[in-house]
Amino acid sequence: MPKPVHPLVIRFGRLGDTVLLQPLLHKLQQRYGQPCDLLAIGAWPAELYADQPEVAEVLALRAPRRPLLISRERWRAIGWLHERREAPVYVCEPQPRALLRIQRMLRLAGVPTAHRAYLVDLPLREREHWVDHLLRFGDGTPAAFRGRCDALAIDPGAAPQLRVDAAARFDCERWLHARGLHGHPLVLLQPANKRTLRWNGVRAIVDDDKAWPVQHWAALAWTILETLPSARVLLCGSPQEADYLEGIRAIAASEAVTSVAEELPLTRLKALLGCAHSMVSVDTGPAHLAAALGCSLVVMFGAAAPAHWAPRAAPGSAVTVLGGASCNARVDTLTVAQVADAWRGLPPRQARWRAVA
Repeated sequence: MPKPVHPLVIRFGRLGDTVLLQPLLHKLQQRYGQPCDLLAIGAWPAELYADQPEVAEVLALRAPRRPLLISRERWRAIGWLHERREAPVYVCEPQPRALLRIQRMLRLAGVPTAHRAYLVDLPLREREHWVDHLLRFGDGTPAAFRGRCDALAIDPGAAPQLRVDAAARFDCERWLHARGLHGHPLVLLQPANKRTLRWNGVRAIVDDDKAWPVQHWAALAWTILETLPSARVLLCGSPQEADYLEGIRAIAASEAVTSVAEELPLTRLKALLGCAHSMVSVDTGPAHLAAALGCSLVVMFGAAAPAHWAPRAAPGSAVTVLGGASCNARVDTLTVAQVADAWRGLPPRQARWRAVA
């Protein structure tokens, strides 16, 4: 009998890209009978997939673009890949430059060509969601492993679903008590995306199709508090976005509106999304994270196609998409009233856990 193997999945993407891998990881776990190993980039993959049964081990590169000759990190990754050279390898990277780096690493690690499958060999269909594209890819098998696993008779699900472990829940509970947020419905706003900030400050709104004016965010916060007076509105983002979010908070000028950008490591953000009332976000990684954790969501799209990239709702949650059409390809064309109406229309969430006294 062939020795059990851990499928190896490789994707050098951002937070949202890494969240969208979860259904594929789950499918491969079912097909091969073993959890997957994951090679990714960034500070988030290990925390993102902590306590997920479909993932065995995560190796994340912090500087994947550093030249190979001077990158100890990439050489360590090559050694890690060499140890897994007998595994089936699913390369989910669509970007040509990143794909070349990955191919070189696999070659140096001695991973046979017959052990590899590439997503780029499977064209994306018209209006096909990226998750469905990945799941079709997961139906395929590298040449060396054909006949060693079968297609699944049971649909593994086509929406990312993530867990919150007990330690993260405890940390979030303690933080909510310390911040005076415990017991309030929490509405999260995610105003920034990867293009919001430049080296010299905030990017001009005309240069960012995902940007919504700061005055609109403040007005949305007022509307949320008028609709749900007991709520607390939390402005979320990375520590680098703290000044930008503080500008929104200053316009809102309400004790019920707080910027928490410098207080949300990924594990706490996951736990917060696991118990929050709802989220309103531009099209960015935390929106995918919210959907995967059952948080009801309104997401505003710019030029990207929602048919391909809209967050997929886990059971018990809802996602409402605004914008993204050819006639409405900028977030700043959406009005506060449109967004507020969409938020009011979200059904009550069925959280996987709720903050308790």
